[in-house]
Amino acid sequence: MPFSAQPPASGERYALSASLDNARHLSSLLRAVHFQDHATCLATASGLRVTVEDAKCIQANAFVQAEIFQEFSVQEESVMFRISLSVLLDCLTIFGTSSLPGTSTALRLCYRGYGYPLMLFLEEGGVVTVCKINTQEPEELLDFDFCSTKVVNKIILQSEGLREAFAELDMTSEVLQITMSPDKPYFRLSTFGNAGSAHLDYPRDSDLMEAFHCNQTQTNRYKISLLKPSTKALALSCKVSIRTDAQGFLSLQYMIRNEDGQICFVEYYCCPDENVTEAEL
Repeated sequence: MPFSAQPPASGERYALSASLDNARHLSSLLRAVHFQDHATCLATASGLRVTVEDAKCIQANAFVQAEIFQEFSVQEESVMFRISLSVLLDCLTIFGTSSLPGTSTALRLCYRGYGYPLMLFLEEGGVVTVCKINTQEPEELLDFDFCSTKVVNKIILQSEGLREAFAELDMTSEVLQITMSPDKPYFRLSTFGNAGSAHLDYPRDSDLMEAFHCNQTQTNRYKISLLKPSTKALALSCKVSIRTDAQGFLSLQYMIRNEDGQICFVEYYCCPDENVTEAEL
């Protein structure tokens, strides 16, 4: 019987149980949101969401759909707990971050419910390791309320376009200014660093632009220190959706394709540092 398909011990009933043939699919996604030590995990019938926040200004969510797992079972409407993300990642990579060709680390995770630890069973090459990670009471999470009806502007870019931008712009700047507009410059990224101002424009018909839906001109500034953690997800992604609402809150949704071709998403929400008036431009 494959390791991932082994049943739990008789008589044990888990609020959450799941198995993956390749633990690296999960660990690489979690590394993309690992900018704080602790994370809140929410499991529902649709899958697993891992949320990390900092200073009530930025929130990152890694979504792993139930279909990604070989087995995924949630016995309640939702199961939620807080956990050390640093410890979880250490356990997931206990056999190392890169397996030998043709080998992978199989994972089974089990959680009995409130007050119990999260249990990980990891197997590679016939060696099984069991890890128990203490869980904590989940904290209330920020609600950025980013429903589609409140989105003012949205564009979808191939990720390579944004990767090039972060490589070219002056990251000594404290803020990244984002302009989205139905008219020129359409989509502009600006920095104000030690070397002076730098601007990077993307026309709406750029080869890198997959979708362009801008209803009004918006210019907002965001602290680069808050956006830097999202570059981990950007490095893994193939496309990025950039959305803003009327208050200038920013959503960066990264589409990530794993080695098996399965699609997962990582989303970052960020508060604006300041709104920029026309007089300042």
